[in-house]
Amino acid sequence: MPAAPARIVSLTPFWQRVKALERIPKPVPAALGFRVKSGWAMAVLLVGPPYAPRLVSCQAVLLSDPKIPQSKQPCHAALDLPAKEGKTLRKKLERIVAGAAKKSVHELLRQASREGHAVVGAGLVVGSLVDPATLYNEHIRAHGLEGQLFRTVLEDALGEQEIPCQVLLEKTAYITASSALRKSPTDTKQMIAGLGELHEGSWRAEEKLAALAAWMALRAGPQKVM
Repeated sequence: MPAAPARIVSLTPFWQRVKALERIPKPVPAALGFRVKSGWAMAVLLVGPPYAPRLVSCQAVLLSDPKIPQSKQPCHAALDLPAKEGKTLRKKLERIVAGAAKKSVHELLRQASREGHAVVGAGLVVGSLVDPATLYNEHIRAHGLEGQLFRTVLEDALGEQEIPCQVLLEKTAYITASSALRKSPTDTKQMIAGLGELHEGSWRAEEKLAALAAWMALRAGPQKVM
């Protein structure tokens, strides 16, 4: 029997495949900044070189479940209950808070990726870093524990995505950032104010602090998550 004709396989030359890969746009480095509040956070995404950051988005994100109002203040919710019952409720609410943080972080990263941005770092601005164990008034301690909770669930959610995170204290945020950015506090505040000029929504303290945290993270660049 005559031999079957050889199949001719058309292969794209290697150099053409390389050129095609080169045409695929690389993700633009970006950073997230959060002003952490009770049950929610203001989130800002910045892109561009650290010396000229650009605002991409600014939005409030949930760190609690709106259907479960107690999740906004999980420690306060347990205060007036018997110890065992209160502990059980608090643990349940803390799991809800952690789940909400993971969901919000996932959505923010999805949005960034869809727009061609790669988040290389994040920054959080918080109201206090005082150890709640040193607070003896139970209501003040509950506030301290909640502040700690909302901060750590965000840190954990970002860490799971291998995104390094740094924390700034609101009271000293501009001084700390100005030193790291090698700018005067006045210049730093003017830069942050300018970022919001094209933003259609409000650009108040929460938005500005979140932008400041994002700028710090953008300057720090990619780092290994410990």
